[in-house]
Amino acid sequence: MTLRERIEQKLDMTVSEFQDDRTEAQRQTHTLAWMMTDSFMSGWGHAKNGLSYAGWAFAGAQDGLAVERWVRSRSDSKRVRLVALDGYRPTAAKHTHIYVVEPGHPALV
Repeated sequence: MTLRERIEQKLDMTVSEFQDDRTEAQRQTHTLAWMMTDSFMSGWGHAKNGLSYAGWAFAGAQDGLAVERWVRSRSDSKRVRLVALDGYRPTAAKHTHIYVVEPGHPALV
């Protein structure tokens, strides 16, 4: 492998994509999320050569308990943790996606 190829590979591994589905209003109400390392999505697609993180932002303690149980029950979840989303930008993930838990979400049904 040439030096140029090694540099391009290193740069490709350090570029991280962050997708947050919350609206501006939800950024005020859905400030916490249960995050997981997604064992299914890691290593390909948007997370090629890296880790994929998925998180579910929620509002309120009751929803938080239900969301935690739901995330931990998923077969693709690894390293489940609670994070504050204000300023959250993981450095180890190649791709991070923040979903929004609203009424009707499977975690709340």
